[in-house]
Amino acid sequence: MKAGAGTEADAGAKGNESQGRSYWSRSWRDLFPEESFQSWGAYWRAVADTPHRLNDRFQSRSSDAAELGSVRRRSENDMKRCLTWWDLTWFGFGSVIGAGIFVLTGQEAHDHAGPSIILSYIASGVSAMLSVFCYTEFAVEIPVAGGSFAYLRVELGDFAAFIAAANLILESIIGSAAVARAWTSYFTTLLNRPSNSLRIHTNLAQDFNLLDPIAVVILGITGTLAMVSTKKTSYFNWVASAVHVVVIVFVIIAGFAHAETKNLKPFFPFGVQGVFRAAAIVYFAYGGFDNIATMAEETKNPSRDIPLGLLGSMSIITVIYCLMALSLTMMQRYSDIDTNAAYSVAFRNVGMKWAQYIVALGALKGMTTVLLVGALGNARYMTHIARSHIIPPLFALVHPKTGTPIYATILITFCSACIAFFSSLEILASLLSISTLFIFMMMAIALLVRRYYVSGVTTKEEQVKLVGFLLLIVASSMGISAYWGIRPHGWVGYVVTVPVWVLGTLGLELFVPQRRKAKVWGVPLVPWLPSLSIATNLFLMGSLGYESFIRFGICTVIMLVYYVFFGVHATYDVAHGEDGEIDKLVDGSDQDKVAAGGEKA
Repeated sequence: MKAGAGTEADAGAKGNESQGRSYWSRSWRDLFPEESFQSWGAYWRAVADTPHRLNDRFQSRSSDAAELGSVRRRSENDMKRCLTWWDLTWFGFGSVIGAGIFVLTGQEAHDHAGPSIILSYIASGVSAMLSVFCYTEFAVEIPVAGGSFAYLRVELGDFAAFIAAANLILESIIGSAAVARAWTSYFTTLLNRPSNSLRIHTNLAQDFNLLDPIAVVILGITGTLAMVSTKKTSYFNWVASAVHVVVIVFVIIAGFAHAETKNLKPFFPFGVQGVFRAAAIVYFAYGGFDNIATMAEETKNPSRDIPLGLLGSMSIITVIYCLMALSLTMMQRYSDIDTNAAYSVAFRNVGMKWAQYIVALGALKGMTTVLLVGALGNARYMTHIARSHIIPPLFALVHPKTGTPIYATILITFCSACIAFFSSLEILASLLSISTLFIFMMMAIALLVRRYYVSGVTTKEEQVKLVGFLLLIVASSMGISAYWGIRPHGWVGYVVTVPVWVLGTLGLELFVPQRRKAKVWGVPLVPWLPSLSIATNLFLMGSLGYESFIRFGICTVIMLVYYVFFGVHATYDVAHGEDGEIDKLVDGSDQDKVAAGGEKA
């Protein structure tokens, strides 16, 4: 114990030394402080040891206590606990209702679903709500800024967490870029100009030939606001979201006032397959809710505020999306819908030309709050990822006065602006959806692992059963998705895959005892709801076009190359250095035993 205390004291002294420096007085060493990067010789020795280090990282797991304690302290300063359930509810509205409903609804109704777009929103809404349940349980018990990255690091280990981190960064950058591009489209509508009139036309490749400087400017403004103060950002979000809700109510009422049932025929112009293709893409419209989980570290009472904020806002948002989608397709025939500014053009065509300006203004406000809340949430993801040293730890630093991660916000804003300047919304949305669905699928797996596996308590036999049943659930879900893609009108494949999914889930319930109970708020009907979440997320992934998988595969290969040559060495050094020793003081199987065996105590 004395040795451990000495190590902790040394680390504390280093922390005090760091806190004595100005936030802006940083050097190259703050980017790469790990031992493996102190010289070329050290780096090549680390590279030679890569197989051992990969195996170490693949098997390692963090703990609730480490994420809440020593890992969080790497930011040098704490974030300010200033948010309530009221703030989180409005952040839910602000982060979700934006480009998705105002832009993707028209795009997908026109191209893939027709009037059945309402069913697409119901399908993706059900899948999103299943993921919300998983996020809520984790956020209540591990209230840190890392969101799904921290949760996966605890349950599935460092390597799985890196895969999540890479996709989270990709999702954060692409999501903000997509909304910023949509912001420009609606701004041109407000000015009564063609949708691409404010973009710079070039001879670059298709989908990359319209440069968007306005998207860059709006990203810079919202990023700056997010750096100033979380609470002040919340005040601004309240006002903007309240105005946005008024506009949405107007859109729904005015839309149904001009509705014609004949526009609903044919209801399935692209078949049932089109419904799920659209559902996979409009899932982007629900994707912002995970930003709320990243604000758990700044929430006054996470166990009460997060369930109210997350579940409450998402339930209302799902109903709003369905009503808005139905009003649009009843107001205008699906083939006549404008894919860039659907609602504004629809109102113009029914004689309410003045209404297009209200809709455009409301859409702009909605997309502005999405960008603002996105800047907050994405920076907090980046902060916790940097705390683990997967990316340079400089981006984990929290400013002592503002209580916000300024470096992380600048990084995410800069990268989003670069992407938004070149790429079209369609390219961005499809890639974003597959990344989001993949992370949510991993979250459902992590929730099952959390409930059924506790280090030092779960027996080897139980571990084997758990892994076997999880493989059955994932494999059968992939089989359902693949068969749908190959034979959308067939049924023979489902006779095999669906019963296998049921057997995997039922076997988990009957033959593997739950070794951990939720402390405050838990997902109901475990393992059925998490298992259904895995199936629906994989099914929606399979409904996307092959181009999305090609882009996703290319991005994944790039991420893995980065991990092999940088990430694995940085995280290995931290885990086995002084900081790692401190983690062990609060980590280890005893902590898991306590979490699992609270009743015994």
